[in-house]
Amino acid sequence: MRPLEVVDYAKSLDCIHCGLCLRTCPTYQLTGAEPSSPRGRIYLMRAVAEGQLAATDPQYLQELDFCLACRHCESVCPAGVRFGEMIETARAGRERTQPRGFLARTARRIGFGTLLRSRVWLSLAASAMRFAQVSGAARLLGRLGRPLVEMPTVPAKAERAPLPSSTPAVGTRRGEVAMLEGCAMRELYGRVNRATVEVLTRIGFETKVPSGHVCCGALHAHNGELAGARELARSTIEHFERCGAGPIVVNSAGCGAHMKAYAHLLRDDAAWRERADRFSARVNDFSEFVAAELPMDVQGALGRELGTLAYDDPCHLCHGQQVRSQPRSLLDRTGAARVELPDSESCCGSAGIYSMLRPDDSKAIFEKKAAALRSCGADTLVTANPGCHMQWEAGLAREGVKARVLHVAEVVAAALRQARP
Repeated sequence: MRPLEVVDYAKSLDCIHCGLCLRTCPTYQLTGAEPSSPRGRIYLMRAVAEGQLAATDPQYLQELDFCLACRHCESVCPAGVRFGEMIETARAGRERTQPRGFLARTARRIGFGTLLRSRVWLSLAASAMRFAQVSGAARLLGRLGRPLVEMPTVPAKAERAPLPSSTPAVGTRRGEVAMLEGCAMRELYGRVNRATVEVLTRIGFETKVPSGHVCCGALHAHNGELAGARELARSTIEHFERCGAGPIVVNSAGCGAHMKAYAHLLRDDAAWRERADRFSARVNDFSEFVAAELPMDVQGALGRELGTLAYDDPCHLCHGQQVRSQPRSLLDRTGAARVELPDSESCCGSAGIYSMLRPDDSKAIFEKKAAALRSCGADTLVTANPGCHMQWEAGLAREGVKARVLHVAEVVAAALRQARP
């Protein structure tokens, strides 16, 4: 395979080597090593494209895996380098040129090829994880069971029930929306999905959920499985087209950023390019949509119930979608007390499945976030992404920090309940 086929050489030339990205990069902050920075990784990609470095070079492969793809570098880059797209292309090239070991290939085949394509298999996996956690079997597995022990307890099956295909608006109907139920969100945070539907219907929007849809392909794209990501993108577009042409509301930042980029993902597919462009234009983050549609401030007694709130920006919401003010506006409109979390736009270390693949690095990155929460004195940490939600719950339990973790939708739903008997 030719070097230019495994990296996006044209995009690598956009980098002007200014170094502003260094202070934002979590892996550079851990190591202080230039190759572990966005600029350093771009140098490596460019060297591969120019034939100066083999695409199988161990350091190059290590840096592709070490990167969290948080895209914080994009927010500070004066040259507009699209690093997220570059790292996805490079990771896809890595999977084609340097096959992983048997166990890793098998795990990826099961995860990306089976679990994330089947609601049945996802549900069975979640039930098995719950059994391992509550029975203590995970602890007996030693290092293999450590991720299960440290992650929040998988909810009971009743809490993972599917949402109705359509939920009518409460009161005056103002329109209709479609909602992404998600793969991980349904299995781990079904309560967040229900809170999302509650908010949308209470503010007057009939909410539809496409039957049979499982995964948008975000995890595939972020981990170099671009062919699978494109296949799931086409399936997602088809499913949501059956729900009409209204807005699509997404309560998972990583999924929303990916779905807004379908036009780029399918840019070389003439049969799907225009459909992808129309689809992406419909996608809204939950806070983006509700902040514009919530008809009034919702003043309640949330201060007594939740204490002081601190909002942590999910990377793929603030850096990937440039959505920053809307979640804060919604939280403030509930009447709850809120303080700013220091360095809230830095990565928490979740990064999709990064926390499972590189748990030690993930924990080291999270330590700064836990310290930030302690320093601001908040009682409740609010996020807007299931991966971040898991990372905060597991991390705070590990650090011994007594704070509750909620999704923005849960806070708004609680406020609406108090405001409307």
